[in-house]
Amino acid sequence: MKYVSHYECVLCETRYPKTYTGNTCEQCSDQGILDVIYDYEAMKETVTLQYFKNNPKRSLWRYAPLMSVELNDFSQTLMVGWTPLYRSYKLAKSLNINTLYIKDDGLNPTGSLKDRASVVACMKAIEQNNRIIACASTGNAASSLAGNAARLGLKTVIFVPKRVPKGKLAQLYSYGAEVIKIDGDYREAYALSKSAINTFGWMNRNAAINPHLVEGKKTVALEIAEQLDFNPPDWVVCSVGDGCTIAGVYKGFYDLIQLGLIEKIPRLLGVQSEGCNPIYKAFKYARPLELALENTIADSIAVGIPRNPLKALKAIEASGGAMMSVSDNAILKAGKILSSQEGIFSEPASAAALAGLIKALEQNIITSDERVTIINTGNGLKDTDAYTAQMEEIPLMKNDLETFKEYLQRKGRKL
Repeated sequence: MKYVSHYECVLCETRYPKTYTGNTCEQCSDQGILDVIYDYEAMKETVTLQYFKNNPKRSLWRYAPLMSVELNDFSQTLMVGWTPLYRSYKLAKSLNINTLYIKDDGLNPTGSLKDRASVVACMKAIEQNNRIIACASTGNAASSLAGNAARLGLKTVIFVPKRVPKGKLAQLYSYGAEVIKIDGDYREAYALSKSAINTFGWMNRNAAINPHLVEGKKTVALEIAEQLDFNPPDWVVCSVGDGCTIAGVYKGFYDLIQLGLIEKIPRLLGVQSEGCNPIYKAFKYARPLELALENTIADSIAVGIPRNPLKALKAIEASGGAMMSVSDNAILKAGKILSSQEGIFSEPASAAALAGLIKALEQNIITSDERVTIINTGNGLKDTDAYTAQMEEIPLMKNDLETFKEYLQRKGRKL
């Protein structure tokens, strides 16, 4: 918290002191999401290129001075962040794009980018002496919170919709979370989590409400910039659900601009599924957000009522970016392409980013000579059902070489 100046409501711009403990604006209620505002001039004394060059930490905590955490002992947390940024060659060639990078946040401890927010939530809970953290989630935020909290001895209460994928449910069970499965969709899970949090006084990990969690998510942008020697790409592409991740990506690059460490903020391309795309429609048609059905295989971004749309829309607009909406078929195809050409297994919600890039290239929104980074937000093992449903049945075979040869011939396979 050393360089935090104050908090500011994204709607009415009311300011709150850094000692304020509320999550939202008192005037605007839940719609009044707060933004953490920093004293960048003071921060410049510490956060320099030399600071990064001399920093041995290989986790998101190397960016602690740019975050709203008070504690400085991070030795007990899971090793979140500093995930690899791969230069793509095969996929870039097939897409006819000169420079493509893939930021693989599926390699975070619980398998998703959400670890960046969850570990911050845990540290804020410890700061506030609150031993129970709760959230509503379609799966990734839940499993991420449960894993990071388990490491630090905190308890978690997780509200999930009935459609939650088995892989994420298995994580929750294994991490020891108190799981409340709602007979309804994410909206209903969120509503009950809100009531319970307010009633029992638990720490709120819902990223669209808690302003500190965007400060964790923004570290993915800080890493992208640093891993490219502070020469960020022209575009960064990521999938969008609540809107918190793309808002965090913008905030990270914005911080670096204010510190004079980069010369430009990349244009942001947000991608939603056609089966649940309220932020896309609000952006495309310049109209207020409308309730959307949650009807897509991209479970982690199926949010019918996004809780952080304003920050997301502001981020896209301020960066000169765009929104895309893609079909479930395109998402599944993109996931298979990313796995088979780059060896990166992404869950459908994450594969939506590649599907969006492909569509943006087709529409000449992004051109082949621009440098692009896509963010893989979640590991494919999180939600395997969507892929296995597309698989051909794999026949059982006897332990017999001739039978195997016949199989290859029948299939026309040349190995």
